[in-house]
Amino acid sequence: MKKHGYWLAMMVGAVVMLGGVGCGQEAPKNGVPKAPSATGNPATDAAGQAIANSIKTPLDKAHQVEDKLEKAAEKTADTVKGATP
Repeated sequence: MKKHGYWLAMMVGAVVMLGGVGCGQEAPKNGVPKAPSATGNPATDAAGQAIANSIKTPLDKAHQVEDKLEKAAEKTADTVKGATP
């Protein structure tokens, strides 16, 4: 019975060691990737700005709705507090 427990412990240990070695992160061989240059094509810049605006506009609207809901919740909470004796 002891032999089976020892065998199981050895196998679990081996799997853990292999998993730890296999999951190790390696550094990139060519160093840090370079950022794109700031001087770009005007068409590319315009397209990038359009994409940013298309994302920003719905987010701004969502923040406005969130603020309105928050104010309504505060008003409701104040009403409930005033109604309870």
